Amino acid sequence: MIMADKIIRLRKKNGWSQEELADKLDVSRQAVSKWEAAQSVPNLDKILQLSELFGVTTDYLLKDEIEDEEFTDNDDTCSVKKITLEDANKYLDTVKANSKKTALATFLCIIAAIPMLVLIAVSQIKSVGISENVAAAIGIGCIIVIVAAAVAIFIYTESINEPYEFIDKGEFLTEYGVKGMVNERKKEYKNEHTKSIIFGVIMCVISPVPLLIAAFWDIDFVMILTVALLLFIVGIGVMELVKTNSYWDAMLKLLSEEEFAKERKEKNKLVDSLETIYWLVFTAIYLTWSFLTNDWGKTWIIWPVAGVLFAAYSEVIEMIVEKKKGNSEQ
Repeated sequence: MIMADKIIRLRKKNGWSQEELADKLDVSRQAVSKWEAAQSVPNLDKILQLSELFGVTTDYLLKDEIEDEEFTDNDDTCSVKKITLEDANKYLDTVKANSKKTALATFLCIIAAIPMLVLIAVSQIKSVGISENVAAAIGIGCIIVIVAAAVAIFIYTESINEPYEFIDKGEFLTEYGVKGMVNERKKEYKNEHTKSIIFGVIMCVISPVPLLIAAFWDIDFVMILTVALLLFIVGIGVMELVKTNSYWDAMLKLLSEEEFAKERKEKNKLVDSLETIYWLVFTAIYLTWSFLTNDWGKTWIIWPVAGVLFAAYSEVIEMIVEKKKGNSEQ
């Protein structure tokens, strides 16, 4: 039995039309029609997908002399998860709900230092009677509590998202109708996503403005409070970006589009590594500066600066990686 007949047999056994099989394999219906008419042969990648989709061995598909179906082991680690329309809707609803919690946790991490800054600013007023050391100690306690709350939220959302880890890894196939549904939801959300991105970026860009204005007065009390305001504004902007991008990325993952396309996985790994190096460098600068000067009340300024510069750094890295990829393809 030739491969064409085997594909027809397996497709009908699963109750799928040519169009449904084509959607699962991300090919055109005409391509499936040609395979079944023995006018063309699937490439190696599609043969592997057919093997995973039907649960049969590649030998069965490729060798004409094997007529009886040879099934693969039912080991979950060797099979590819099939996402139904119900699974996809549940996943997107879960991510959308969790995105608000993740955004809140991120916001808390960014503003964690604000209570300490406010207390240090208040300690500059002699009539209050709070020393800078006491203010810093109380502030550090506040940071620990706020960060602990943020970590608890992160752990909680991670536990809810755990059943969908295979989607993040790209180890799945979508059943008929899934991509159409996701594309429809993506189309409906596009305008809201664009507005959220614009708002988040604008908030991050304007965040240093109060600090620049306060620099003209050169008053410690005002300077410290404006840094706290900077962190709050950045937190609002980043919170909006995290919320909208989490949901948007979930749709892109199901569609295997943009940065979640298979061909971009290696690029994403490189970008993530370079971004990790960025934060490690700033951490080293912060610790070195702090221990050498022992002026912990001022060295924290490195973090808002690092946060503001990170967006520009990320864009530069993206450009360099794209250029390197383009040169390698020439």
